[in-house]
Amino acid sequence: MDFVLLLATNLLLTATVVLAAQLLFWLLSIRLHDSSIADILWGPGFVLVALATYLHMGGQGVEARKLLILGLTAVWGLRLGVYVYFRNTGHGEDPRYAAFRRKAPPGQENVFLLKHVFLRQGWSLWLTSMPVQVGQLYMTPTELGWAACAGVALWLLGFAFEVIGDWQLARFKADPANAGKIMDRGLWRYTRHPNYFGDVCVWWGLFLIACDNWIGVLTLFAPLRMTNSLVNRTGKKLLEKRMSKRPGFAEYASRTSGFFPWPPKRG
Repeated sequence: MDFVLLLATNLLLTATVVLAAQLLFWLLSIRLHDSSIADILWGPGFVLVALATYLHMGGQGVEARKLLILGLTAVWGLRLGVYVYFRNTGHGEDPRYAAFRRKAPPGQENVFLLKHVFLRQGWSLWLTSMPVQVGQLYMTPTELGWAACAGVALWLLGFAFEVIGDWQLARFKADPANAGKIMDRGLWRYTRHPNYFGDVCVWWGLFLIACDNWIGVLTLFAPLRMTNSLVNRTGKKLLEKRMSKRPGFAEYASRTSGFFPWPPKRG
Protein backbone atom coordinates (compact mmCIF):
# COMPACT_ATOMS: atom_id res chain seq x y z
CA MET A 1 0.00 0.00 0.00
CA ASP A 2 1.25 3.51 -0.83
CA PHE A 3 2.74 5.15 2.29
CA VAL A 4 0.60 8.29 2.04
CA LEU A 5 -2.58 6.23 1.81
CA LEU A 6 -1.39 3.97 4.61
CA LEU A 7 -0.68 6.99 6.80
CA ALA A 8 -4.02 8.63 6.01
CA THR A 9 -6.04 5.52 6.79
CA ASN A 10 -4.09 4.93 10.00
CA LEU A 11 -4.58 8.51 11.15
CA LEU A 12 -8.30 8.16 10.59
CA LEU A 13 -8.37 4.84 12.46
CA THR A 14 -6.43 6.11 15.46
CA ALA A 15 -8.43 9.34 15.63
CA THR A 16 -11.60 7.24 15.77
CA VAL A 17 -10.15 5.01 18.50
CA VAL A 18 -9.05 7.99 20.60
CA LEU A 19 -12.40 9.73 20.17
CA ALA A 20 -14.30 6.59 21.19
CA ALA A 21 -12.14 6.14 24.30
CA GLN A 22 -12.55 9.77 25.35
CA LEU A 23 -16.33 9.65 24.86
CA LEU A 24 -16.54 6.44 26.89
CA PHE A 25 -14.59 7.96 29.78
CA TRP A 26 -16.64 11.16 29.53
CA LEU A 27 -19.85 9.17 29.96
CA LEU A 28 -18.28 7.33 32.89
CA SER A 29 -17.21 10.64 34.44
CA ILE A 30 -20.84 11.84 34.34
CA ARG A 31 -21.95 8.76 36.22
CA LEU A 32 -19.14 9.13 38.78
CA HIS A 33 -19.31 12.93 38.86
CA ASP A 34 -15.52 12.87 38.61
CA SER A 35 -13.64 14.13 35.56
CA SER A 36 -10.33 13.15 37.14
CA ILE A 37 -10.64 9.78 35.42
CA ALA A 38 -9.35 11.56 32.31
CA ASP A 39 -5.88 11.27 33.90
CA ILE A 40 -6.22 7.49 34.10
CA LEU A 41 -6.87 7.28 30.35
CA TRP A 42 -3.83 9.36 29.34
CA GLY A 43 -1.22 6.56 29.39
CA PRO A 44 -3.45 3.69 28.20
CA GLY A 45 -4.73 5.96 25.42
CA PHE A 46 -1.32 5.82 23.77
CA VAL A 47 -1.38 2.04 24.10
CA LEU A 48 -4.67 1.96 22.19
CA VAL A 49 -3.13 4.07 19.43
CA ALA A 50 -0.03 1.88 19.22
CA LEU A 51 -2.10 -1.31 19.17
CA ALA A 52 -4.53 0.02 16.55
CA THR A 53 -1.59 0.96 14.32
CA TYR A 54 0.04 -2.45 14.79
CA LEU A 55 -3.18 -4.27 13.89
CA HIS A 56 -3.81 -1.96 10.95
CA MET A 57 -0.41 -2.82 9.51
CA GLY A 58 -1.15 -6.54 9.52
CA GLY A 59 1.80 -8.31 7.94
CA GLN A 60 3.24 -5.11 6.45
CA GLY A 61 6.17 -3.13 7.78
CA VAL A 62 9.14 -4.23 9.86
CA GLU A 63 7.92 -6.56 12.60
CA ALA A 64 10.85 -5.91 14.95
CA ARG A 65 10.26 -2.15 14.89
CA LYS A 66 6.50 -2.47 15.20
CA LEU A 67 6.77 -4.79 18.19
CA LEU A 68 9.43 -2.59 19.80
CA ILE A 69 7.28 0.53 19.56
CA LEU A 70 4.14 -1.30 20.67
CA GLY A 71 5.94 -2.97 23.57
CA LEU A 72 7.64 0.16 24.91
CA THR A 73 4.45 2.20 24.58
CA ALA A 74 2.41 -0.51 26.33
CA VAL A 75 4.84 -0.85 29.24
CA TRP A 76 4.97 2.91 29.76
CA GLY A 77 1.26 3.58 29.23
CA LEU A 78 -0.18 0.73 31.27
CA ARG A 79 2.21 1.35 34.16
CA LEU A 80 1.20 5.01 34.21
CA GLY A 81 -2.51 4.21 34.01
CA VAL A 82 -2.34 1.77 36.94
CA TYR A 83 -0.23 4.19 38.98
CA VAL A 84 -2.64 7.10 38.44
CA TYR A 85 -5.64 4.90 39.20
CA PHE A 86 -4.34 3.86 42.61
CA ARG A 87 -2.99 7.33 43.34
CA ASN A 88 -6.34 9.01 42.66
CA THR A 89 -8.72 6.42 44.11
CA GLY A 90 -10.56 7.70 47.17
CA HIS A 91 -9.37 11.31 46.86
CA GLY A 92 -12.35 12.78 45.00
CA GLU A 93 -12.18 14.99 41.94
CA ASP A 94 -8.88 16.73 41.26
CA PRO A 95 -9.04 20.50 41.98
CA ARG A 96 -8.11 21.22 38.35
CA TYR A 97 -11.25 19.54 37.08
CA ALA A 98 -13.40 20.93 39.87
CA ALA A 99 -12.32 24.38 38.65
CA PHE A 100 -13.56 23.52 35.17
CA ARG A 101 -16.93 22.58 36.62
CA ARG A 102 -17.21 25.98 38.26
CA LYS A 103 -16.45 27.70 34.96
CA ALA A 104 -19.20 25.84 33.08
CA PRO A 105 -22.32 27.81 32.08
CA PRO A 106 -25.44 26.82 34.06
CA GLY A 107 -26.91 23.58 32.78
CA GLN A 108 -23.98 22.90 30.42
CA GLU A 109 -21.51 21.37 32.85
CA ASN A 110 -21.16 18.00 31.09
CA VAL A 111 -20.81 19.47 27.61
CA PHE A 112 -18.29 21.98 28.91
CA LEU A 113 -16.18 19.22 30.46
CA LEU A 114 -16.41 17.15 27.29
CA LYS A 115 -15.00 20.01 25.26
CA HIS A 116 -12.38 21.38 27.66
CA VAL A 117 -11.19 18.14 29.28
CA PHE A 118 -11.87 15.00 27.28
CA LEU A 119 -11.81 16.23 23.68
CA ARG A 120 -8.85 18.50 24.37
CA GLN A 121 -6.94 15.63 25.96
CA GLY A 122 -7.85 13.35 23.05
CA TRP A 123 -6.52 15.87 20.54
CA SER A 124 -3.27 16.27 22.49
CA LEU A 125 -2.88 12.49 22.86
CA TRP A 126 -3.43 11.88 19.15
CA LEU A 127 -0.91 14.53 18.08
CA THR A 128 1.72 13.42 20.58
CA SER A 129 1.38 9.80 19.47
CA MET A 130 2.66 10.52 15.94
CA PRO A 131 6.08 8.86 16.44
CA VAL A 132 4.30 5.76 17.75
CA GLN A 133 2.18 5.68 14.60
CA VAL A 134 4.66 6.73 11.91
CA GLY A 135 7.44 4.56 13.29
CA GLN A 136 5.37 1.45 12.57
CA LEU A 137 4.30 2.39 9.03
CA TYR A 138 7.40 2.52 6.84
CA MET A 139 9.00 -0.51 5.22
CA THR A 140 12.70 0.45 5.33
CA PRO A 141 15.20 -0.01 6.83
CA THR A 142 14.33 -3.63 7.43
CA GLU A 143 16.49 -3.81 10.58
CA LEU A 144 16.70 -1.62 13.66
CA GLY A 145 19.30 1.10 13.20
CA TRP A 146 21.44 3.31 15.43
CA ALA A 147 18.57 5.75 15.99
CA ALA A 148 16.39 2.96 17.36
CA CYS A 149 19.18 1.76 19.65
CA ALA A 150 19.71 5.29 20.97
CA GLY A 151 15.96 5.63 21.39
CA VAL A 152 15.70 2.46 23.46
CA ALA A 153 18.57 3.62 25.71
CA LEU A 154 16.89 6.99 26.26
CA TRP A 155 13.53 5.31 26.87
CA LEU A 156 15.09 3.04 29.50
CA LEU A 157 16.64 6.03 31.26
CA GLY A 158 13.35 7.88 31.27
CA PHE A 159 11.30 4.91 32.40
CA ALA A 160 13.71 4.28 35.27
CA PHE A 161 13.39 7.90 36.42
CA GLU A 162 9.58 7.69 36.27
CA VAL A 163 9.24 4.40 38.11
CA ILE A 164 11.88 5.08 40.77
CA GLY A 165 10.72 8.65 41.29
CA ASP A 166 7.07 7.65 41.71
CA TRP A 167 8.04 4.79 44.04
CA GLN A 168 10.20 7.03 46.20
CA LEU A 169 7.47 9.66 46.42
CA ALA A 170 4.81 7.07 47.32
CA ARG A 171 6.99 5.70 50.13
CA PHE A 172 7.66 9.21 51.39
CA LYS A 173 3.95 10.10 51.49
CA ALA A 174 3.06 6.80 53.16
CA ASP A 175 5.08 7.77 56.25
CA PRO A 176 2.90 9.93 58.58
CA ALA A 177 6.07 11.59 59.89
CA ASN A 178 6.51 13.25 56.47
CA ALA A 179 3.11 14.94 56.43
CA GLY A 180 3.49 18.51 55.19
CA LYS A 181 7.17 18.05 54.33
CA ILE A 182 8.83 18.53 50.95
CA MET A 183 10.18 15.41 49.27
CA ASP A 184 13.92 16.03 48.79
CA ARG A 185 15.39 12.53 48.88
CA GLY A 186 16.53 9.98 46.30
CA LEU A 187 16.09 11.23 42.76
CA TRP A 188 14.15 14.20 44.14
CA ARG A 189 17.44 15.45 45.55
CA TYR A 190 18.75 16.00 42.01
CA THR A 191 15.63 17.23 40.23
CA ARG A 192 12.34 18.59 41.49
CA HIS A 193 10.52 16.51 38.90
CA PRO A 194 12.17 13.13 38.19
CA ASN A 195 8.87 11.72 36.91
CA TYR A 196 8.35 14.54 34.40
CA PHE A 197 11.99 14.35 33.31
CA GLY A 198 11.53 10.62 32.80
CA ASP A 199 8.36 11.18 30.80
CA VAL A 200 10.17 13.56 28.46
CA CYS A 201 13.01 11.05 27.96
CA VAL A 202 10.51 8.30 27.15
CA TRP A 203 8.92 10.34 24.37
CA TRP A 204 12.18 11.54 22.91
CA GLY A 205 13.24 7.89 22.93
CA LEU A 206 10.17 6.82 20.99
CA PHE A 207 10.78 9.68 18.57
CA LEU A 208 14.35 8.47 17.96
CA ILE A 209 13.08 4.97 17.22
CA ALA A 210 10.75 6.47 14.61
CA CYS A 211 13.79 8.26 13.12
CA ASP A 212 15.25 5.00 11.80
CA ASN A 213 13.71 6.34 8.59
CA TRP A 214 13.97 10.06 7.75
CA ILE A 215 10.16 10.21 7.67
CA GLY A 216 10.19 9.93 11.44
CA VAL A 217 11.96 13.28 11.70
CA LEU A 218 8.71 14.90 10.58
CA THR A 219 7.17 13.93 13.92
CA LEU A 220 9.61 16.17 15.81
CA PHE A 221 6.73 18.37 16.90
CA ALA A 222 5.38 15.52 19.08
CA PRO A 223 8.22 15.26 21.66
CA LEU A 224 8.56 19.05 21.55
CA ARG A 225 4.88 19.31 22.37
CA MET A 226 5.19 16.84 25.23
CA THR A 227 8.24 18.63 26.62
CA ASN A 228 6.56 22.03 26.47
CA SER A 229 3.46 20.67 28.18
CA LEU A 230 5.35 19.02 31.03
CA VAL A 231 7.71 21.95 31.61
CA ASN A 232 5.66 25.04 30.84
CA ARG A 233 1.99 24.13 31.03
CA THR A 234 0.23 21.21 32.75
CA GLY A 235 3.25 19.67 34.49
CA LYS A 236 6.06 21.43 36.29
CA LYS A 237 4.69 24.98 36.13
CA LEU A 238 1.23 24.10 37.41
CA LEU A 239 2.50 21.80 40.17
CA GLU A 240 5.07 24.27 41.44
CA LYS A 241 2.46 27.00 41.54
CA ARG A 242 0.58 24.91 44.09
CA MET A 243 3.73 23.74 45.89
CA SER A 244 5.15 27.27 46.28
CA LYS A 245 2.86 27.93 49.24
CA ARG A 246 4.17 24.96 51.24
CA PRO A 247 6.77 25.54 53.98
CA GLY A 248 10.29 24.69 52.87
CA PHE A 249 9.59 24.69 49.14
CA ALA A 250 11.49 27.91 48.42
CA GLU A 251 14.63 26.51 50.09
CA TYR A 252 14.23 23.22 48.23
CA ALA A 253 13.78 25.00 44.90
CA SER A 254 16.83 27.19 45.49
CA ARG A 255 19.18 24.22 45.79
CA THR A 256 17.55 21.66 43.47
CA SER A 257 17.50 21.62 39.67
CA GLY A 258 14.11 22.48 38.26
CA PHE A 259 14.08 19.74 35.63
CA PHE A 260 17.33 18.16 34.43
CA PRO A 261 19.04 16.04 37.15
CA TRP A 262 22.01 17.85 38.67
CA PRO A 263 23.86 17.75 42.00
CA PRO A 264 22.16 20.09 44.49
CA LYS A 265 23.68 23.47 45.25
CA ARG A 266 25.47 23.79 48.52
CA GLY A 267 23.89 26.20 50.95
